[in-house]
Amino acid sequence: MLVDAHSHWLPDEIISNSHFFHKGWADIEGQLKVMDQAGIDTAVLSYPTTDAHLKIGSISAAAHIYNDNVARILKAHPKKFIGAAVLPVDNSIDMLEELKRVINELGFKAVSLASSYNGIYLDDKMFLPIYKEAEEKDIPIFVHSQIVNPIGFERVKDPLLTPVIEYVFDTTISVGKLLMADILRQHPKVKFIFAHFGGAICYLKQRFDATYQMLRGMNFVKDLQALPSDYFKNIYVDTSGDTTKANFLLSLELMGPKHILWGSDWPAKQDVAGGIKAVKDLDISESDKENILGGNLAKMFAL
Repeated sequence: MLVDAHSHWLPDEIISNSHFFHKGWADIEGQLKVMDQAGIDTAVLSYPTTDAHLKIGSISAAAHIYNDNVARILKAHPKKFIGAAVLPVDNSIDMLEELKRVINELGFKAVSLASSYNGIYLDDKMFLPIYKEAEEKDIPIFVHSQIVNPIGFERVKDPLLTPVIEYVFDTTISVGKLLMADILRQHPKVKFIFAHFGGAICYLKQRFDATYQMLRGMNFVKDLQALPSDYFKNIYVDTSGDTTKANFLLSLELMGPKHILWGSDWPAKQDVAGGIKAVKDLDISESDKENILGGNLAKMFAL
C-alpha cells in the first residue's frame, strides 16, 4: 500500500489571501490524477502554513475556512484522503473545541500544526490539552515548518535562504523545545510527525548526545532522564519529496524504518516518482521499504 504522508490542498479563499500560493494548490482533480499515475492509494492533506490569516483577520478564521473546505473533499473522496485539521491557535479555548468538532463531525483523523507561531513553539502550555486529547484518542500530529517569521527571519530576509535554512531550523528548534520541556518524555504516546526529516535533528544526533553528556557532568543542564536521541527515536519524520540518500541514511540510523514516512510534498514538489524511487533504492529490506512507503501510516490510521 502506498500512502503519502505529506501533501497539500488549499481552498481559493486561503490562496487569494496569501502572497505565495497559486491556484495549482486548489486542484484536487489534478492531485487525484497524479496519485493514480503514481499508484498512491491514500494521501494526507495537511496545511502548508500560509500568511492568509493576516488578511482574513485571524488564524481562527483561516482555520475554520480550511477545515470546512477540506471536509468536503474528505466526504467526496473518503478512501483517497486523510484530513489533518488546522487549529485556531490564537484562541486556546477554541482549540480543543475545534479539534473535537473536526474529529467527531467532519471526518478528520489528524492535526496539522506549524513548528511555531510568532515565536511561540509547541512546548507552550496552551498545547498541552491538545497533546492530552491526541494521546487519549490516538490522533497523529503533523508538524510543518512555519513560513511566517521563522527563526532567524528578524535578521535575514532572503527569498532563498529563508525557505532553505530558516524553515528547516524552525522545525529543528520546535523538536528541541519539545525535548527540553519534557513533552516528548511526558507524552510518549503522542505521534508527532515532523516534515522534512525533522529539520536538522537527524544530523545533530551525535552533537545533542555528546553535548548533553558533557553539560550534565558539569550539572549545567537539567536531567532529561535519557539521552536526547532516545526521545528523538519516538518521533516520526516524513521525507517531504526528498531524494537525497544521505538524509534517508541519517533518519534510518536515528529513528529506524518504522518511524519514517514517505511523503511527496505535493504540489510544492512534483517529482513524485523520484521520491518513491529514492526509497526503493535504499539498501534495506523489502518489508522496511514497504513500511516507509505506506505500511507505517496504514497501521497508524488502521487503513
